[in-house]
Amino acid sequence: MARRALTAIAVFCLALAAGCSSTKGDVDPTAGWSAERLYQQARDDMSGGRWTDARRNLEALEARYPFGIYAQQALIDQAYVNWKDEEPEQARASIDRFMQQYPNHPGTDYMLYLKGMLTFTPPSAVLSNITRQDPAERDPKGLRASYEAFNDLIKRYPDSRYTPDARKRVAWLVNTIAENEVHVAEYYYRRGAYVAAANRAQTVVTDFEGAPIVEKALYLMVLSYDKLHLDTLRDDAKRVLDQNFPDSKYYTQGLDAPVNYWNPINWF
Repeated sequence: MARRALTAIAVFCLALAAGCSSTKGDVDPTAGWSAERLYQQARDDMSGGRWTDARRNLEALEARYPFGIYAQQALIDQAYVNWKDEEPEQARASIDRFMQQYPNHPGTDYMLYLKGMLTFTPPSAVLSNITRQDPAERDPKGLRASYEAFNDLIKRYPDSRYTPDARKRVAWLVNTIAENEVHVAEYYYRRGAYVAAANRAQTVVTDFEGAPIVEKALYLMVLSYDKLHLDTLRDDAKRVLDQNFPDSKYYTQGLDAPVNYWNPINWF
């Protein structure tokens, strides 16, 4: 009986020691911190690029002090931290939550700008310098999301400090989205889907007037209508092409752009 009692006491002491050890390890070093101190620590983490630590402190700030200017700024900074840490979905969630809670906040223009940036430069874009992938060949969903956010910023806050840059990005996006549509039209054409190719190219001519890629879209329309034996539509498209691009390069080079053999990527 004595031996059993000693064994039970020993087991209890070990369990108690393990529990104490676990409790000590789970102690939050920021417990009891003020909102100001939490925010300052998060800002220091952001300055040092310690995104995980910054995110944890900002989330703690929002949870412990849900009201006041620090909570509002914490949401703004969470969006930025998640964007920099290549977590676009979390960043978008922070932006949407912020705009729902503070629809008239002075920082709304910045949040719209950041929302446009989320898909303007996705993490995979870094590899485009190696693969030479044209941005227009990527999934246009992200490009259109950026366009909508930047355009919303331009319309709602024309005098914002972020609007001039947003305008430049919108101009690039318009051209890139138009080029994507032409890539799709060419894809259809090369596979014999001439009706789909003509319709897609027509969309570019109608919706993206002034974009340089309209020249190729018109040429694709000429080719597609010719394959479909729609002579009237073919001649109309050719007339528009000749009026706007009298020396069109596509008459001589066709759909295939000339290869630049001085580019090392083409040596392999």
